[in-house]
Amino acid sequence: MHRERFAGLPVRSLDEGVPRRPDQVAWLVTDETGFGFEDDKDDTALAGELDQLLRRVNPAQVTAIAVTGHGCVNAPRLLAAHARRLTRLRSVFLGFVEPEYWEISWIRHGDITPLLEAYPKLERLEVRGSQGLELRPVTHDHLRVLRFESGGLPGAVVRAVGASTFAALEHLELWLGVERYGGDGTAADLGGILAGAGLPALKRLGLRDSEWQDDVAAAVAAAPVVARLEELSLGMGMLTDRGAEALLSGQPLTHLRVLDLRHHFLGDAMMRRVRDALPGVAVDLEERQPAEDDGWMYVAVAE
Repeated sequence: MHRERFAGLPVRSLDEGVPRRPDQVAWLVTDETGFGFEDDKDDTALAGELDQLLRRVNPAQVTAIAVTGHGCVNAPRLLAAHARRLTRLRSVFLGFVEPEYWEISWIRHGDITPLLEAYPKLERLEVRGSQGLELRPVTHDHLRVLRFESGGLPGAVVRAVGASTFAALEHLELWLGVERYGGDGTAADLGGILAGAGLPALKRLGLRDSEWQDDVAAAVAAAPVVARLEELSLGMGMLTDRGAEALLSGQPLTHLRVLDLRHHFLGDAMMRRVRDALPGVAVDLEERQPAEDDGWMYVAVAE
């Protein structure tokens, strides 16, 4: 069994049998089985595993699917092909791969837009890994949670999220990562997200794990979307006193319930200032990282 859960459900493969309530598990299926070399890069088990799952389980009882494997290039297309049968599918995880098995930067993806287009009632989409990841701007009325876990999220994907309209989205989380692993974005790419025009229901925003976290904080400090947030996460990245100063000098953050800055490079004095400025906010300043003498810093997740 996998240690992780997804969408509040235990993750279960068909090999473990069919439970009495198939709608109360997240079904684990495998996409790419090859390691990405020329002779095996197209190997996938997903078509066969989906067919087997939908023979043994009533498709209307499948509410959550987690896709594992060395990559998920085929998953959006193959899942879209079953949209008329998977009428209650509400949660999908692409790249459900645990760290001991495959590095996050090695998980391959393609264009995930067809999945959102084929499932207009999807409520949760999580993506781990970003090699080859693509997204086109979409309009989606029911998605409530959208998360990208990566060591390097392409700037084009960030811009596509900002150019999309997600009327019901409450939780948006981007692990921006580093340039070495594909994170070629800039603070300007966050403009659409921070303007918030396509995110009217947003309550929880995470812009995390960036090597330019100070620039993220400065952009957030004046962002219109912040006024409607309950939780803001700027942790996991290379946040220094400069970024924290920008936050404190910007718009008020006292309306927040949670400000997550976990994994940061703030000094003692700045940590006190942040806490003192936000007495009613649950501020997470755990995992302070020691800056090296040469100024070298690091994000929480890269390779």
